[in-house]
Amino acid sequence: MAAVLTDVWPLFGLVLRTGRIELRLPRDDELAALAELAGRGVHRPDQRPFLTPWTDGSPTDRARRVLRGHWSDLAEWQPASWCLGLGVFRDGEPVGSVTLRGTDFRVVREVTTSSWLGLAHQRQGYGTEARTGLLALAFDHLGARAARTEVFPDNAASCGVSRKLGYQPDGISVDARGDEALVSHRLRLTRAGWLGGEHPPVAVDGLAPCLPLFGL
Repeated sequence: MAAVLTDVWPLFGLVLRTGRIELRLPRDDELAALAELAGRGVHRPDQRPFLTPWTDGSPTDRARRVLRGHWSDLAEWQPASWCLGLGVFRDGEPVGSVTLRGTDFRVVREVTTSSWLGLAHQRQGYGTEARTGLLALAFDHLGARAARTEVFPDNAASCGVSRKLGYQPDGISVDARGDEALVSHRLRLTRAGWLGGEHPPVAVDGLAPCLPLFGL
């Protein structure tokens, strides 16, 4: 059945491997483990690092949002508008999730990224390693021209990852969260910036049958 699933939806055969971790679509039991990991917390109670407050509420609320978000991304996938949410695994155990998004990618050739890690797995370099895997897929294999991200100024961990990988300031965004106006820093990494940096090797397997799903 696993082979049939991969034949019908080739993204289940896409695997990115870095030095310590593996990025891939989770199967049902792995998705449940990821949801449970998010339920245990992805930031301190006094922090609010995400514009969409998906981490509010109880552990069950957070776990259900992870499930719904993952299923929604798969159900709504279109070559002109896609959202690739991959589990981050070390030795088969989930440590977090990363997301690569593209809209009209065949023409625009830009992507955006986002991520979260379980509290127990933070400050160990997994965030940098996981984003490196996503960017290698985007630039080296999909032909992206730029990658963008947005971060609150007080999100030191995310800012640090972006600086390490060569992102440059690209203005600000102002968004409403309830009655609060929130300022985010926009950051941008160009293809030249990526190619000019030093990165650990990333192995990408199973991409060829996925290319039509990316509009390529």
